[in-house]
Amino acid sequence: MLSQLKQAFKIKDVRRKILYTLMMIAIFRIGAAIPVPGVNSDVIKSMVGDNSLLSLYNMLTGGAFSNFTLFALGIGPAITASIIIQLLTIGFESLEELQKSGEEGKKKINKYTKYTALALAFLQATAITLGIIKGALAEPDNPFFVITVIMTLVGASMMLMWIGDKITEKGLGNGSSILIFIGIISTIPNDIVSTISMVQDGSLNIWLALALVVVIILTISAVTYIQEAVRKIPVQYAKRVVGRKMYGGQSSHIPMKVNQSGVMPVIFASSLLAFPQTVALFIGPEAQEFVQKYLSPMEAPGVFIYRTLEIFLIVFFAYFYTTVSFNTEDIANNMKNNGGFIPGIRPGKPTIDYLNGILSRLTLAGALFLASIVMISAIMLYFMKIQVSLAGTSIIIVVGVALELKKQLESNLVMRTYQGFLK
Repeated sequence: MLSQLKQAFKIKDVRRKILYTLMMIAIFRIGAAIPVPGVNSDVIKSMVGDNSLLSLYNMLTGGAFSNFTLFALGIGPAITASIIIQLLTIGFESLEELQKSGEEGKKKINKYTKYTALALAFLQATAITLGIIKGALAEPDNPFFVITVIMTLVGASMMLMWIGDKITEKGLGNGSSILIFIGIISTIPNDIVSTISMVQDGSLNIWLALALVVVIILTISAVTYIQEAVRKIPVQYAKRVVGRKMYGGQSSHIPMKVNQSGVMPVIFASSLLAFPQTVALFIGPEAQEFVQKYLSPMEAPGVFIYRTLEIFLIVFFAYFYTTVSFNTEDIANNMKNNGGFIPGIRPGKPTIDYLNGILSRLTLAGALFLASIVMISAIMLYFMKIQVSLAGTSIIIVVGVALELKKQLESNLVMRTYQGFLK
């Protein structure tokens, strides 16, 4: 890996992408360290410590919420907006046609996503400011001050969405995933220090702490294995004569990943499950108590409802994202047009049905694996009664994003260093 990074910095285009991504990450971390003026962060930290839902939300923002910095909303509004727009494309033919109409259609879809993200950011900022952190405001009865805090949060959230888009466009990897990735790993040092302190003062048994470390290592290994697992569907190309030359006759394969959708189902599920909390903050204390009781990721009975919904959403988004990103009909038609076929399967619809059947089984296996990883860590942390950022959901996100970055870096290196057989 180090040799690849050294090689990457020797290539101008790749070096520019890496430095651009690092620059955007630096801006993100600076914004995550600048507090919103007139807000007592100590009050918010105590609230986060007593509320498991807020703790999860704080983890996804990289600790920006507990410190109530500029990026306290995180990338959540943008991700939720993306989910809403993608789901709407299924129900509305006009949006589906826009999505398939090339670059111009994608630009319009992106514009709708940004408008939706702006509305969600405003709703969430208003709910948080007038709801949970009202007691932490320096001037809660001053309308101008309250509006200033809300607009600061909304503007910073839109800036964070812009940073994510720019990383996707000019840097390495998916911008939104990278921002969540950086937010999670930035909290790891604090988790290590707090866990050591708990062991030293006797509130956490050292053997339980070691067991947690072993579970995290095994989880990272398992996630890496599944993320890299591929089923190869054999493809045979028939021989055909064009003029005096003969083409085809070779064998190839279609790589179908076990976890075709990567980390997106987990990110989507986490973002969607955080939405009821926002609505509860907007409604009032009674709604907050209801959500805390029945949708808590760490306390009974809500933990069982929360985790059940999480499993369902992970499976749903795994199928949804795989359907969007892997079109078996296009693959079957391309094979047919080029004289390719899967041995024992007729071209056309039988090939589409065959690929759909395999894809469905692989997606189910990958989705259930993701859900099981989340559940194992969640159950362990539930009985240990501690908060650790790098566990379950966050491990899947961190490992998945790291592997995706590695692949993008490798593809950029191969594309720019391939010499050809004459050289």
